[in-house]
Amino acid sequence: MDCALLLLSLWALAGTVSLQTSGSCPERLLGDERRRTCPRHCKDDKDCGSKRQCLCDGQCGLSCVAPGRTCPWPLASGENSAAHLLSPTHSFSALLEVRCTPGFSMPNGLDATIRRCQGDRQWSGDEPVCTETQSAEPAAAQTCPLPEEVIDTFSIQGDATVGTFIRYSCLSGADIVGSSENFCQDNQTWQDPHPICKKVYCQPLRDVEQGYVVAVQKTEYEVGFDIHYLCKKNFLLDGPQKVTCLSNGSWSGSPPYCRARCLIPAERSRVMIGGVKRWPFDVTDAMVPHGEKVAFYCKHPPKACSFTAIQTCSDGKLEPPACYQEPTWLQFKLFPHRLISEIEECEHADVEGRPRTSDLGPPSDTQQ
Repeated sequence: MDCALLLLSLWALAGTVSLQTSGSCPERLLGDERRRTCPRHCKDDKDCGSKRQCLCDGQCGLSCVAPGRTCPWPLASGENSAAHLLSPTHSFSALLEVRCTPGFSMPNGLDATIRRCQGDRQWSGDEPVCTETQSAEPAAAQTCPLPEEVIDTFSIQGDATVGTFIRYSCLSGADIVGSSENFCQDNQTWQDPHPICKKVYCQPLRDVEQGYVVAVQKTEYEVGFDIHYLCKKNFLLDGPQKVTCLSNGSWSGSPPYCRARCLIPAERSRVMIGGVKRWPFDVTDAMVPHGEKVAFYCKHPPKACSFTAIQTCSDGKLEPPACYQEPTWLQFKLFPHRLISEIEECEHADVEGRPRTSDLGPPSDTQQ
């Protein structure tokens, strides 16, 4: 029964590899997941946007998942069982083992099971129930010794009794150097030397223009290392504020961008910003942040009314629409009530297909 559990664990570990690394999503089974919904399916990271990756998510297959998501930990101890992590963190694809106390077993006859942290932030399967074993206690079996450094480095699948195999998996999630399987011989010695865990590192990320990296600069980063990003004054962070080195040697996300503010290309006409009609000189520095929508007022020549044309600030670039005409100084000073931004707005039927000021919605959080 333990052999089945060992294979189950290995299949689960194989499923934590990123699509970018393996190029596939290996079929595997890890308990009865009974998923209600699955994340969006994908073929590669480009299908998922900047904050998600295309990863294997159990029975859901290749899905758009935020790798930094975590599952509840620590878990409350069961009445006759205890859980411990097989991975360095409790984030997506992490594994934990639930083992029954001696003298107890699960309905399937096993004394341990493996659960995986899914993309929906839940551990796979149900909470195992351990019940007292009815059969008589077997006679103590002879075992092969396991050094303390091996126990501290690996999760051992198997009981190390004479005549049986054990399997190793690195607690850190690193790759194994050497055989992942060993056999306990009749003379209570191991058939092969114990393996070691290969250290996993993440490579440095690209620099962020107009931004700061809040981390010690290194040539390589350890698993679990966090890098934080900040933008310089007047620049807006576009992307994750923090990325983490994962156990597969990749980062939890791509570095962000620091986007520049845009100068409003109007001086003598009011514009609509965040649902509010304002003069550009009343806006701080006459600038709006990246991503902000600005509505310019244009004149409908036959109807002699005004309509709005919306432009969006994109990393320091905000161009006025082709229909916008900047009032002259004389028009602004002598006839302020006749400015296009001040005259009556056209009826919807007159400018069908053009956005109106109401399309901008309420004031945004980025209002200056």
